[in-house]
Amino acid sequence: MKTPQDFRELTCAECAAGAGLDFDFTMAFQPIVDVSSREVFAYEALVRGLGNEPAGEVFRNVNDENRYRFDQACRIKAIELAAELGLPCLLSINFMPNAVYRPELCIRTTLAAATTYGFPIERIIFEVTEGEQVTDHEHLRGIIQHYQQRGFLTAIDDFGAGHSGLNLLAEFQPDIVKLDMALIRGIDGDRSRQAITRGIVQFCSELSIRIIAEGVETRDELACLEDAGITLFQGFHFARPGFRTLPEVPAASFGPP
Repeated sequence: MKTPQDFRELTCAECAAGAGLDFDFTMAFQPIVDVSSREVFAYEALVRGLGNEPAGEVFRNVNDENRYRFDQACRIKAIELAAELGLPCLLSINFMPNAVYRPELCIRTTLAAATTYGFPIERIIFEVTEGEQVTDHEHLRGIIQHYQQRGFLTAIDDFGAGHSGLNLLAEFQPDIVKLDMALIRGIDGDRSRQAITRGIVQFCSELSIRIIAEGVETRDELACLEDAGITLFQGFHFARPGFRTLPEVPAASFGPP
């Protein structure tokens, strides 16, 4: 079992350069939009290979030995590139809870990067996917609570993809949940998916948790989700991820003003 000394604290420069990794990668950015204000709410940083290879190609290189350093490098690369591109809104970064041995120590490099690149920490969202194999929910709760106390926003990604979503919300409340695209696909023609979504909207509202519907591809899906009370969206209907760029969202994708 690894101990804290196996996870030497890295500097921003080391993380940005991929210290301890025998592979390199970069980021693409996909907008998350607020249809109520017709503006971009955030951009999610998505791992890509240096030639714009998909995330899966990069993750093939990640293992138990380099998971911590990869997780740290992802955070720093996302913050550095977001600052370089002049990202004007929130930045959403995925993190790997199994790579975080102690949140108060593992967050130091992220805080240093925010200072180094002049990116406000209150504009950072940390996302954890429900689908990742996390058996120690107490550990995950400690991470989420620590990040919230430090001023970061937190989100559960792919909500509804796993079997523990409701249990996670019963144990701790993130600021945001992102509905899995499998629930969204074709929702305009599926009463079961509509009923499930309305239920999620209701209990998230009671817990003061915001909802992002991801994977929205059609105007009919968008209209159905808006009718359910959702205002934050992500998906190809608005924009595809931009490789090392911040893609613009066409005004027409919001529908009539």
